[in-house]
Amino acid sequence: MPWINTYVKSDGTKVGGHFRLPPGARRETAVLGLIVAGVLVFGNGPTTAGPGAGAGQGLPQPQPQPQPASTSIYPIRWPAWENQPAPRPEPTVSYPIVFPSPVSGR
Repeated sequence: MPWINTYVKSDGTKVGGHFRLPPGARRETAVLGLIVAGVLVFGNGPTTAGPGAGAGQGLPQPQPQPQPASTSIYPIRWPAWENQPAPRPEPTVSYPIVFPSPVSGR
């Protein structure tokens, strides 16, 4: 946003210094302000500690859970896979492909 200094119009009207907003900026700023206000009003509702909580009581602290022990042993091996031979490659087409010979004979 550029700052416009104080100046005098050709008809003698004195214009004070001001910011020059791009077209549509006032409407967009108003819409953004309404969205922010809506988030602040509706997004920060009151929280309660639950039923039976008296004044001055906070939320219950979560209890630490024990970590489960790992039962996997890596790398995982399958004995049946180690005894099989690797698969042989097979052609993808079953017919011969004939490439035409060049006409110029080079």
